[in-house]
Amino acid sequence: MKGTHMETPSTHALPTAIIGAGPIGLVAAAHLVSRGETPLVLEAGGTVGASIRRWSHVRLFSPWKYLVDPVARTMLEATGWTMPDPEQIPTGGELLDQLVVPLAALPQIAPHIHLNRKVVGVTRHGYDKVKSAGREQAPFELIVRTPGGCEEPMLARAVIDASGTYQQPSPIGASGLPVEGETALAERIHYGIPDVFGGDRTRYAGKRTLVVGSGHSAFTALLDLARLAGEAPGTEVVWAIRRYDVGLIIGGGTKDALPARGELGARLQRLIERGTITLVTGFRTSRLVRSERGIL
Repeated sequence: MKGTHMETPSTHALPTAIIGAGPIGLVAAAHLVSRGETPLVLEAGGTVGASIRRWSHVRLFSPWKYLVDPVARTMLEATGWTMPDPEQIPTGGELLDQLVVPLAALPQIAPHIHLNRKVVGVTRHGYDKVKSAGREQAPFELIVRTPGGCEEPMLARAVIDASGTYQQPSPIGASGLPVEGETALAERIHYGIPDVFGGDRTRYAGKRTLVVGSGHSAFTALLDLARLAGEAPGTEVVWAIRRYDVGLIIGGGTKDALPARGELGARLQRLIERGTITLVTGFRTSRLVRSERGIL
């Protein structure tokens, strides 16, 4: 801040900053508290697990037994919390309701959570970009945007980035940058997994949709759209990938360590073979343009 000087307390007296109040950030906070440390949880959204709420309709492929940390479980069970069926696979919404929200409500953690606090920068306090001697001993300085739009500095002894990547999706361009026309047509592009059986149904029912990408988010979107195609006449699904061979992308099937994840690829393969999904390989996007028929 202009005209002010931030005094630097002993680094050991500072909290550990955690960026993000999702399951990873809150479990990190639980571990810190269990060791007598002080967490400072900074969440950009207005609620804990804000990003997960955007894909609450999606079912994970990891069962509860892999999702609940032992330290967090001990703290939760002390309040009467009951572990869900270890073999059950939750949706994002169930993960929120049954783990994230109860964990955030623990009296040992709740006072350390600060909502609507977006971290926009992290550096070492008192050091410029080129000065390095002694830098590793200086506390971290986080620039945090408050609900009022102001930016204020906060000091921390360490920083744990648990913000995730959901709100920073990859653009269509293979270079990692948006292709020509992508930004202008952003309202016609969905980055993530749409809720095609909920609020997004009318956007996709009876239309042709192109899914670009070869990760598990693309798999889930493709499977949902294929199911929609069976319910809504005129719905077409096209899957475009940069590779020329889909074999490695589909995955290990029954050999996958997570059966639900392996089943995604197996189901996708069957839909391609049936013609429900049209596969385009060797796909490169150079530009996007709007036409009467949609986006080309």
